[in-house]
Amino acid sequence: MPRVREIEVFRLVLPYGRRPESILVKLTDYGGMAGWGEVVHPAPKTWATLEETIGRALLGVDWEHPYELGGIPGGSAADMACWDLWTRLIGVPLAHALGGTRTSLMATVRLSADRSLESMVARVNRHVGAGYGHVTLDVHPGWDVEPVRAVRSAYPALAIAVDGRGAYTELAQLEALDSYGLAGIERPFADLITSAELQDRISAPVTVEVGSVPELDEAVTLHAGRALLLRPSLFGTLGAVRQGHDHAVAAGWDITCADGRGAGLARAATVAVASLPGCTLPSDVTEPPRNAQIVSPPVGASGGVVAVPLTQPGLGHTIDEDRVRRMSLESFLLR
Repeated sequence: MPRVREIEVFRLVLPYGRRPESILVKLTDYGGMAGWGEVVHPAPKTWATLEETIGRALLGVDWEHPYELGGIPGGSAADMACWDLWTRLIGVPLAHALGGTRTSLMATVRLSADRSLESMVARVNRHVGAGYGHVTLDVHPGWDVEPVRAVRSAYPALAIAVDGRGAYTELAQLEALDSYGLAGIERPFADLITSAELQDRISAPVTVEVGSVPELDEAVTLHAGRALLLRPSLFGTLGAVRQGHDHAVAAGWDITCADGRGAGLARAATVAVASLPGCTLPSDVTEPPRNAQIVSPPVGASGGVVAVPLTQPGLGHTIDEDRVRRMSLESFLLR
């Protein structure tokens, strides 16, 4: 029976891109076993919420399974740490504890808008040369048909999806993409009703992103798409993530997974989720930059394939605590 005797929380600013923030949670039980969790791009009040509530929620509390704890205040990091601690204690990989059946995953690489079509095609070429068979292009009004046409012309057999990030307001702008044999159109609109209208007009599957099981059920009822973008951090707990997976499978939807790159822990949890049997589409689980990772072995793809770590219990990675402490801007300890 896990019983947490110590909680340590770290705030990190990661050395890549726009220097995103990440919060790590370490839980240590009375036997000295530790479990780790991470939330990337935390909400502004996450740190204060953790300081105020995580001790009351977990210190000295007896529990048999993470399901019993429900939603722990302060984001998904504490829940992930509970799952990591529990699976390490029972000697089971997190992927298997969640119900995962895969030993490896097909990965997609997500490419942001570029300064020119030539530059975009060159970036795609690099990833195709590295073994990727699926790319996801970020699109927005004014940058959609032309880049898709350019990439499709260069790679007729490549699986191409696009991600609208909710930036569209007109159906016609996205209907024009349907003739390019897309593998999917992710997050086209900010609302489910317009997504349903688009799905009714095109052959490519619309992929919707939701943050809860009731919202997913609403999307299914509205026929807002045929695929789910499953982002574990939005669901709050891995138990809710598993429930969302099951509801999508029951509806006949395909699933792709993604989440923030972070320092490696969030990506490792996403890999575990993507090993579930209903996650049939390539997932965005490509590696964070090596200089930002605190896990060993690093999370990453080889030839467009990501191995699911099954040789160690829990998340399947060793945490470099010295590196965590060096990268940390601030931390607090509760006993």
